[in-house]
Amino acid sequence: MIDSGPGALTSEDLARLRRCVDLAREALEDGDEPFGSLLVDPTGMVRFEDRNRVRHGDATRHPEFAIARWAAAHLTPEERASSVTYTSGEHCAMCSAAHAWVGLGRIVYATSTEQYAAWTTEWGIFPAPVAPLPIRAVAPGVPVAGPAPELADDVRALHARRFGIEL
Repeated sequence: MIDSGPGALTSEDLARLRRCVDLAREALEDGDEPFGSLLVDPTGMVRFEDRNRVRHGDATRHPEFAIARWAAAHLTPEERASSVTYTSGEHCAMCSAAHAWVGLGRIVYATSTEQYAAWTTEWGIFPAPVAPLPIRAVAPGVPVAGPAPELADDVRALHARRFGIEL
């Protein structure tokens, strides 16, 4: 379920999502899974950004999880609730739970869990060890917006490269 669909994304949202896609590209170029995220405070300042860092064996090193940990250590509950997390791909169940437990605000994503699952199924990639649940299935109180159709081809291409798929 999407609280606000693609039409509700602003030009600022799209610019932030493009930065997330750039971070995902950086991750892929460093031998990691292509995911990138950033946290923006209510004034519009980027407070934290990161990319996937799972290549060394710690599958919890997702950027969305890192954002939750950073926010818990550096922001007040009020600041967390009024911040926005932008991400290249919709949060997995682990990251959705961390986001909700820490009390972060709105999530805006470029591509959905449903899209990612469809791509990997099409490519014959075995499913991940965690069910591909949308954010709202794990954290129903968190407002979400996405996907951004303008970015789907770019994100799909990054994931295809990750799996060695020719598009």
